[in-house]
Amino acid sequence: MTEEEEKEKIKKIAELRALLQKRVGDMETELEGLRILLGFIDDTLLDKGFKRAEIVKPVPTPPKAVPPPQAIEHERSIPLKTVTGDLLANLYVGEDSMRVVLAEDKSFDVNTPPFTSFLVERVLAKMQEKDREAASTGEITPDNILSYNINRDGELIREITVRNVRPERSRELKSAVRWTLEKMYEKMTQTS
Repeated sequence: MTEEEEKEKIKKIAELRALLQKRVGDMETELEGLRILLGFIDDTLLDKGFKRAEIVKPVPTPPKAVPPPQAIEHERSIPLKTVTGDLLANLYVGEDSMRVVLAEDKSFDVNTPPFTSFLVERVLAKMQEKDREAASTGEITPDNILSYNINRDGELIREITVRNVRPERSRELKSAVRWTLEKMYEKMTQTS
């Protein structure tokens, strides 16, 4: 093997190493997100377990009385901020919808991990897939399948709209959006 071939081989190995390092970093970020989501799901299951126990005790009519307070409670604006207080986005939660309007002074690029790999593919697309399965078995109607739209200005994300959000998913979605934006912001501030 010539010296030139040896240098080329070392260069390719170094490139492969850099690719592997990036992939490991992305996977660690994704794993951390999945662990956080799992924690939120566990909390939600515990909450739902306690609510079921509370509903069983009173007269059978309370389930009809529960939805109106939730509907009123969900019509609000929630600022999503970093631990240092930087505004990432404003989250507008309606009865069955959610709108995330990203802060105008931040440049959230659609290609910055973990946006696509986690929020879009692991959270939104999976929820949509579950709803399609539920619609095919008749559990929900096809017009109640979760849908989402990502408004972009070039590569920059401006707004995320999610429709047909069931109340039990609202907290999980809010947490996933907040975590994703925090991770993206961390990556943005590290590179600048």
